[in-house]
Amino acid sequence: MRFSCSLGNTGQLCAKYGKQVVRHNSTDGGSLPQQARVVVCGGGVIGTSVLYHLTERGWNDVVLLEQGRLSCGTSWHAAGLVGQIKAGIAESKLAQYSRELYKKFEEEGHATGWKQCGSLSVARTKDRLITYHGIVTRGKLLRIGAELITPSEAKKLAPIIRDDDIEGALWTPSDGVVSPSDLVATFARLARKNGGEIIEGCRVENVLTKNLRVDKWSHQLARYMTQTKKIRVPVHPTEHFYVVTKPFGIDNMLPVIRDHDGQIYMREWSGGLLAGGFETVAKPVFHDMVPKDFEFQLLPEDWDHFQEQLQAVMHRIPTFKDAQLRHMTNGPESFTPDGKMVFGEAPEIDNYIVATGMNSQGITMAGGIGRATAELIVDGESSVDLWQHDVKRFLDLHNNRKFLKDRVTEIVGKHYLLNYPLSDHITSRNLRTSSLYSCLQACGAIYGQSCGYERPMWFDCDSDNVLESDRSFLYQTDLTFRKPVWFDAVREEYMACRQGVALIDMSSFTKFELKSAGREVVDFLQRLCSNDVDIPVGHVIHTGMQNYHGGYENDCSIVRMAENEYFVISPSIQQTRCMKWLRRHLPEDGSVNANDVSSMYTSLNILGDKSRDVMSRLTESSMLPADFPYFRCRVIDIGYATGVIALSISHAGELGWVLYIPNEYALHIYNRLLDVGKHYGIKHAGYLALRSLRVEKLFAHWGQDLTPATTPLEAGRAFRVKFDKDFIGKEALLHQKKEGVCKRLVQLQINKHDLENDIWPWGGEAFYRNGKLCGTATSAAYGYTLNKQCLIGYVHDTDEETGQLRPIENDFILKNAEFEVEIAGKRFPAKALIYSPKLVSMTTATSQYTATQPWSRN
Repeated sequence: MRFSCSLGNTGQLCAKYGKQVVRHNSTDGGSLPQQARVVVCGGGVIGTSVLYHLTERGWNDVVLLEQGRLSCGTSWHAAGLVGQIKAGIAESKLAQYSRELYKKFEEEGHATGWKQCGSLSVARTKDRLITYHGIVTRGKLLRIGAELITPSEAKKLAPIIRDDDIEGALWTPSDGVVSPSDLVATFARLARKNGGEIIEGCRVENVLTKNLRVDKWSHQLARYMTQTKKIRVPVHPTEHFYVVTKPFGIDNMLPVIRDHDGQIYMREWSGGLLAGGFETVAKPVFHDMVPKDFEFQLLPEDWDHFQEQLQAVMHRIPTFKDAQLRHMTNGPESFTPDGKMVFGEAPEIDNYIVATGMNSQGITMAGGIGRATAELIVDGESSVDLWQHDVKRFLDLHNNRKFLKDRVTEIVGKHYLLNYPLSDHITSRNLRTSSLYSCLQACGAIYGQSCGYERPMWFDCDSDNVLESDRSFLYQTDLTFRKPVWFDAVREEYMACRQGVALIDMSSFTKFELKSAGREVVDFLQRLCSNDVDIPVGHVIHTGMQNYHGGYENDCSIVRMAENEYFVISPSIQQTRCMKWLRRHLPEDGSVNANDVSSMYTSLNILGDKSRDVMSRLTESSMLPADFPYFRCRVIDIGYATGVIALSISHAGELGWVLYIPNEYALHIYNRLLDVGKHYGIKHAGYLALRSLRVEKLFAHWGQDLTPATTPLEAGRAFRVKFDKDFIGKEALLHQKKEGVCKRLVQLQINKHDLENDIWPWGGEAFYRNGKLCGTATSAAYGYTLNKQCLIGYVHDTDEETGQLRPIENDFILKNAEFEVEIAGKRFPAKALIYSPKLVSMTTATSQYTATQPWSRN
C-alpha cells in the first residue's frame, strides 16, 4: 500500500494503492524519494502533526513536502491559544489531547512555548452565562475542570479587566497557550528523529491518481486535480486581525481572556498584550487563488475594519489605551460553510482523506487532528468519532466559490456570537428550494435550511409581513433560550397533525433508487441493512445501515417498488454520505445501479386523524385500512397527475401518507390538496411541529439521536435487527448483545418546569441519576399532548475511579432511580422512559405505530 499526504493551509493528505505519481516543482535542489508509503504536502502545524503521529505509529517510510518553508502559511502568525472545551464533545476530545501533548512535549524539553495560564471568558449578558453552563457540562463529561465565577472572582484572576458590566465569567484553569512556530518545529524535529523525511521548497502542482487513497486539505489543490474528478474541499480564506503591544507590565501568567460579547480575545505576549477578534462581517481574500509566492507574508493593515474590535479591547482592558502598539497582524485564515472543520474520506475518490478548515482553531486542534488522521491511515478509522465534521456532509453547492465567499463573511463572526436555538445562516440562502417554496412563503412559512435546502420550520400566519422576503427567516430578535415566539403557532400545527389534517413539505429528504436485473439488489441491501429488506413488493420498512462497529451509518425507510427495485429515503444531511456508503459496497460487476433522485420529487406529508378522508377524495385508489394499511406503498393518480408514490407512513407516529410527487405535478397536487382539505380544516405545518411529535413519542433522528457511534441495541431498536441473516456490523452487535450495552436511549419528561419563566431545554442538557451525572440530551421539544418539556438522550453509568462506562440494564433506568435535568444550572425532576409513552389517542385508526419495542439480551 502506498500513501501520499498533503496537509496544512495549502496541503493535503493523499493515500493510494499501486503506482503513485505526484507532479512537483522542487526549488531546494533536493531529490524526491522514488516512493514513499505516505507523502504529506504542507508543512504547517497540521501537516507536521500528521507526519509526527504517523512516525510514532512506526511508519517511517513517509515524506512531507512543503512548497516554501515549514510553518510559512498560517501557522507562523497564529495566536497560539489552546482552549479545550469546544462546541461538541468530539472536537473537545481533540483539543484535550492536543493540550496534554503540548504539555508533555514541554516537560520533556521539547520547545512548544506551552504555558498553563488558564482561560477566562467574561459574560456581559445572562444569555451568555446560559451558554457557559453548557460548557461546564461538557467539561464535566470530559473531566475538564471549568466553573462559573462571579465578576469579582474574575477580577482577581485578571486584575486588568473591567468587571462592572459583566454578569459573571467562565474559568478553565487547565487551558493555556503555545508558541506556534516552536510547536511546528518540535513536530518536525521529532518526526525526523523517528525516520520521517521533510523536503522544503517543493510545490505539488498535480496529483495523478489511480485507485487513490488521499487525505487533503485545501480547496486550491483540489482544483489542481485535473486528471481525476475534482475533490470538494469547501474552505475559503478570510482576513484575520490582531494587534501586539510593546511591554507594559502584563503578568506573564495572565489568563487568556475572551470577551465573546465583544468578539475579542487577549493573551500575554512578551510583557504586552496580543489582542484580536472575530468581526461580525469578515473580509474574504484570495477568492480566485492563493498566490504561489505567498509565504511568511501578511496582508495589508486595515485599521478601519479592526476599529470595532479595537474599541472592545480598550473597553475590556482600560489600560490598553495607554499601551504602545508594536504592530498589527493581518493574515489569512480559512473558514468553512458551517464553521466546523472538514475531515474524513472524500466522497469522490476512495480513500482520499481530507483534514482542513480549522476555522482559526488549528493550533488547538493540531495534536488531536494529527493523531486522528494518522489513525485513519493506519487503522482505517479514528479513535474519536468525527462524523459531524465529515467532508461527506457537503454537496457540490458548498464548493461554489461565490457561495463560499459570501458565507464566510458571516461564519467568522459566528465564532463568538451567541448560538441561540434555531439560529441559522443568513448568507448564501434560497438556493435549494422545493417546487412549492413561493406558495408556502406566501402562506407565512418561516424557513430554516438543512444541507442548503430551505425547509419550512413554522408558519407565521398572523404576521403582517408574510409576503416580505426578509421574513422568510427567523429574525435575530425571535431567538431566545426561553419560550419562543412561535410556541402558539406550532401548537396549532401540532394539533392539526394529530386531530385534524396537516400538510408538511418534506422535499429536502434524500431519495435513492436502486435497481438490478435480477436479485442482486436484494442481496446487496440485505448485506447493508440490519433489518430484513426481502419484503413483499409494495411494503415499507425502517432500517439502519450499520457500520462495522454496529453504529448507525444511516437510518432510512426502504420501499420495495418491484422484485428488483427499491426506493430509499434518508435524512437531508445524508445525501452525499449515504451515496458514498452505497457505492463503496456496490458489486464490482456493476450489477446494481444506485441513483440519487432527491431533486426529482416534491415530497408532501399529509397527516392527522382526517388525512384518510382528504386522501380518499384526492384519488380513486382506496385509502381504506384493509386496502392501504400502515407501511405500504402504492403508485397512485391524484387529480390529473400520475406516478405519485404514496407511502402510508408519517414520520410522526400519526395516521398519514407521504407523497413523492414528480416535480412537474407538484403545484397541481398542492392546489388539489388545499381545495379538498379546506373542507377538513387543513393546515400548513413545519418541522418544529414534526420535532415536537417525534420527541414526545421517543422517535430518534439520525444526526441527533442516532449516529455512527450509537447502535440499535443502545437506541432501543433491536427489534429492527434481524440476526438470522448476515449484514455489516452483525458481529459487533452480537458481541454487544452478549456483553451488554453501556448507554441507553431514554426520554425524560420534565416536571415542575415553568413554561413562561424558566429557561427551556434545547439539547445538550445534563442528565443526573440519584445526583450523579449520567448523560446529556440529544433532542428536546415541548410535548403539546403531555404538556411537558420532553428530552431524548443517552444515560450511562460511569466508574468514578477509571471513568469507564459500565454495562447497564433497564432496571438502572426504571428502578430506584431519581432523574433530574439540569438547565442552565437549575435542576428539574424528570420521569424516565425507555419506550414510547402512551399518549391520549386523537385518531380513529385501529392500530398505531411505535418506534420502540421491548427486547432482552436473553
